[in-house]
Amino acid sequence: MRLTLAKTAGFCFGVNRAVDLVYSMLDEGKRVCTLGPLIHNPQVIEDLKKRGTRIIDDPKQAKSGETLVVRAHGVTAAVEAEIENMGIDFCNATCPFVKKIHRIVSEKPDENSVVLIAGDSSHPEVQGIVGHCKAEAIVFSNAEELEKIAAERQDLAQKSVFAVAQTTFSTKEWNLCEKKIKKLYTNAIIFDTICSATHERQKEAYELSLVSDAMIIVGGRQSSNTAKLKAVCEPNCKTYLVENAEEAGRIDLSGCTNVGVTAGASTPAGIIKEVLQTMSENVNNVQPEIDALQAEIEQVLNPEAAGQESASAAIAADDSAVESFEAMMEESLKSMSSDQKVRGIVVGISPSEIQVDIGRKQTGYVPIDEYSNDPTADPAKELKIGDEIELIIMKTNDAEGTMMLSKRRLDATRAWADICAAEESGEVLEGTVCEVIPAGGVLVACKGSRVFIPGSHTGLSKDEPLESLLKEKVQFKVIDVNKQRKRAVGSIRVVAREARKELAKAFWDNAAEGQVITGTVKSLTSYGAFVDIGGVDGMVHISELSWKRIKHPSEVVNVGDTVEVYIKKLDAENKKISLGYKKVEDNPWEIMRRDYPVGTVCKAKVVGMTTFGAFANVIPGIDGLIHISQIADRRINKPEDVLTIGEEVDVKVTEIDFDKKRVSLSIRALIEPVAEEAVEEAAEEAAE
Repeated sequence: MRLTLAKTAGFCFGVNRAVDLVYSMLDEGKRVCTLGPLIHNPQVIEDLKKRGTRIIDDPKQAKSGETLVVRAHGVTAAVEAEIENMGIDFCNATCPFVKKIHRIVSEKPDENSVVLIAGDSSHPEVQGIVGHCKAEAIVFSNAEELEKIAAERQDLAQKSVFAVAQTTFSTKEWNLCEKKIKKLYTNAIIFDTICSATHERQKEAYELSLVSDAMIIVGGRQSSNTAKLKAVCEPNCKTYLVENAEEAGRIDLSGCTNVGVTAGASTPAGIIKEVLQTMSENVNNVQPEIDALQAEIEQVLNPEAAGQESASAAIAADDSAVESFEAMMEESLKSMSSDQKVRGIVVGISPSEIQVDIGRKQTGYVPIDEYSNDPTADPAKELKIGDEIELIIMKTNDAEGTMMLSKRRLDATRAWADICAAEESGEVLEGTVCEVIPAGGVLVACKGSRVFIPGSHTGLSKDEPLESLLKEKVQFKVIDVNKQRKRAVGSIRVVAREARKELAKAFWDNAAEGQVITGTVKSLTSYGAFVDIGGVDGMVHISELSWKRIKHPSEVVNVGDTVEVYIKKLDAENKKISLGYKKVEDNPWEIMRRDYPVGTVCKAKVVGMTTFGAFANVIPGIDGLIHISQIADRRINKPEDVLTIGEEVDVKVTEIDFDKKRVSLSIRALIEPVAEEAVEEAAEEAAE
């Protein structure tokens, strides 16, 4: 029999942090009390009690001289405020992932909102989340319950809906709930708050259960994430939940060839080690590999001298030993079949799977999820009947005569070498954004592998949501690789920056004043607009945006607009570019010269009055003067006697001074012929 321990088994980051904090305080000689059990593991709690740690239910029960520790699950906002106001020595060991949910539900929703929380309403973590909500909070445990709530509370459709999940909620169930929420509430904002460690733990447990005859889940029965692990594995093989080595020793594993072992996030390394040792001792015909396995387990789970069995000592595993152990575990998975890699001929394609003839008695099939890491990949378009593909065997079911295969995993194995090489060579890679990571980044599917792009390296501004990149093809460079853990970090921003440098160089090599360029409005200020003209930014001063007087650039252009500009001035030394936007042909004086010569009769709108006449708008940007002597065919005392502001009148253009930008108009010239002497008299009066 072969035992395979999941790489993610044991303490998660949040639990490990909380336990470390308490043990550190105890080592310093401090007296400690915890507000509720620190974590959901009876062995750890018992060990802490032996070290003098008390469990209290109310902050007021803390004694003088004690340090109060808020457990990893967190508490309500009211309890946090109470502790702070008490002025006692306290330590907040709330898991950072839980704190993140607290911030979301306390900051995002407003009064007309509702917060939907996926989780167990009786769990302390969920109770703490509810206690941080500023808006109404509704807890549901699955998609069916969510649909029932929607039917009973139809008013929710009129509210702003925010949705979060307990950090240990089932990822499979959360996917179903997400679809329901999007269908029921089109305006909903959904936050993916399931702890990444939880997701990886459940995913690995599921995959391990597919290739195992039995699964052993080690952890406390009160632990939510341990229960979820059991639920994930049960559909695939016999699954047992045990709290300690004694319970594991009573399980009958006769007839099992491969047994998988994983553990909840609250399970200390020492207990995992004891369970594995007990199982290996009690199973008959154990293969020699078990001895080597146990030696590795001993090295990883208890690097200290024999006899140091406390949870605090068991946690401090050496990093290099962990990596060695993980590599050995990976090898144990690889050896499940001597013919793991196979070639097959595509014989059928359906929406859920690809049927493959692999030349064996079993019927081969590739689940759609195991076809590619690229979310845009469509086997129906990429494959045809008769194509040959190379695959990895995942699971053989002799009873049903089937064999589950994967192309995705084989692609990932081969792609990893390319990813590592790309870091060294600086090669620009292309991939598709397949997932948004709530902690701040995206995953890009590339050559069968996934590369993490931190939010700061996506090239997006702070105001742009990461979701805008989802399913987009992007170019990036690999900037960091962890070969032991097979994790790669990339940067879209680096590629964009280099491309921009190339464009900038090309611009300065070829740019000339007067050159017309198409660009994109990048930003607006009170004094002008900045335009991206390909690798460089130029500025259009507000006075260059319009022939009319404007108060703000937004009256003419908006961010994102595509505009045609011309280079007014280049300062190569300081890399500054002045751009022009308004065109000569749009100059109102040029329009006046072309379309309104002296003698033209047109309509004009009265826009102002003076003692010597009225001003009327001929065309946008040009007002002409109707002298008081030219308003009527009789003598008048003031323009208001005949005209009103806003009135539209017929006028004749009698004079244009393009140098001084002046236009003279006349109403009287259209009423009766004006004697030559009268015209001269009017001109003299105007001069005075």
